[in-house]
Amino acid sequence: MDANERQIEAAERSVALETDAAIAGIRAQLDGAGGDRCIDCEGDIGAARRAALPSARRCIACQKSFEGDGRGGR
Repeated sequence: MDANERQIEAAERSVALETDAAIAGIRAQLDGAGGDRCIDCEGDIGAARRAALPSARRCIACQKSFEGDGRGGR
């Protein structure tokens, strides 16, 4: 497997994980749980973030970590 194939597989895994997390978040909201809790650390998402981005599923710290904070993370 070459580097391009590994990158594609990593991207596909990342998309699948994000999709699974979004579905889990929606299910939790429908069940009446977790609408303001981070899907990664289960901490409070925060009113300011929720107001700015109502669909947020992660707290700011976890979202930065998820995105790699611009330094080539995940």
